Amino acid sequence: MNNSLPAPLDVKLMNLTSSLLLVAFVLLALGALAGWAMAHPLFAIRGVTVAGDVNHNNALTLRANVAPQLRGTFLTIDLAAARRAFETMPWVRRAVVRREFPNRLKAILQEHQAVGYWGAEGDSTLVNSFGEVFEANVDEVDQDELPRLDGPQGQSAQVLAMYRALLPLFGRLELSIEALELTGHGSWRAKLDTGAQIELGRGTEDEVMARTQRFLGTVTQVASRYGRTVAALESADLRHQEGYAVRLRGVSTVLPEAQKAQQK
Repeated sequence: MNNSLPAPLDVKLMNLTSSLLLVAFVLLALGALAGWAMAHPLFAIRGVTVAGDVNHNNALTLRANVAPQLRGTFLTIDLAAARRAFETMPWVRRAVVRREFPNRLKAILQEHQAVGYWGAEGDSTLVNSFGEVFEANVDEVDQDELPRLDGPQGQSAQVLAMYRALLPLFGRLELSIEALELTGHGSWRAKLDTGAQIELGRGTEDEVMARTQRFLGTVTQVASRYGRTVAALESADLRHQEGYAVRLRGVSTVLPEAQKAQQK
């Protein structure tokens, strides 16, 4: 009967060392192969496909401006960095960038949809349909009748929401809001397409809406007392507790000097 003797300790250590060295060699070889493959010209990015909204951006111009900012090959490129490169282009709100095997990228763009001008007259900033402010060439805006919205920094979404809430109320009297401002003191001020200035006052959207509805529900009757229509409205102040004050074109509350003399 043959009894096998256990291998000496030094032999076990040699076998273990050999195995570890083999594993290390294989890992190094795989790493080198991966590095070679990732840097190989075969995986260089050969083109970028641009899809989605390109109303204000030419696909060729986009590729020409973004391509120099792309770093790496098809395998190593940072897609987040590529996305940010596209989002720095004018009018681009969001970009989704993905790989297309074997050597292309595809960028799907979402453009800003301008719904109003933002800030003081002459500013080149716009507000989009999400209430976000962005900069662009205002000469490229297709809509000629966009309202001008203004307010404190970070309040553009609130101003847009108020504009959208008020617009149908004035529309019932065939009036349109040309400008809406939220002042630094929290008071709302509107300018109509007729040129009339309306002080809407402070408060929540519901409070401002309630005052506006009360005003619009009676202003036609008030104007008719003086033989005028709402088109003659020059200004209105809705900040009074139980009513409002109006000024109508061609109607004066100041007595002429001759009439004053007769009343003395």
